[in-house]
Amino acid sequence: MRTIATVGVYRSTVEDFLDRLRRHDVAIVIDVRQRRGVRGREYAWANSRRLQASLANAGIEYRHLRELAPTTELRQLQYREDARQNVGKRSRLELDGEYKRRYLTEVLDKVDLGRFLESLPENRASALLCVERDAAACHRSLIATRLRAQFRVPVLDL
Repeated sequence: MRTIATVGVYRSTVEDFLDRLRRHDVAIVIDVRQRRGVRGREYAWANSRRLQASLANAGIEYRHLRELAPTTELRQLQYREDARQNVGKRSRLELDGEYKRRYLTEVLDKVDLGRFLESLPENRASALLCVERDAAACHRSLIATRLRAQFRVPVLDL
């Protein structure tokens, strides 16, 4: 059975990150970031090229699905709400309601999730990757929730 995992990079080292993927038998990491860089030396390992090399060395496939990434406008909407609440991406616990509504209609409703799901391995996990540590603070939770509801796919938050 296909399983979807969600995984973030904040508060992880590359070793911790890869260990979590191995423990949950993740075959493929699906990067759902619009911009595939992370600021700060401690997270340089999560920048696209370095991450891809680490995953390849661990025998884990990498895909970037930009069509699942929020637009710049949506990201700015969330950042404004973060500023209003005096929280940052690294400490956010949940997404803004307007951001969620717009992400669902402007991004997720336009993606053929059935075709996406069929492209994933059947007997291993596939992990949706973004930066936020907590899935509820990230759009990857919206993708996972839709997959669970629409296709009854088990979801794990790593």
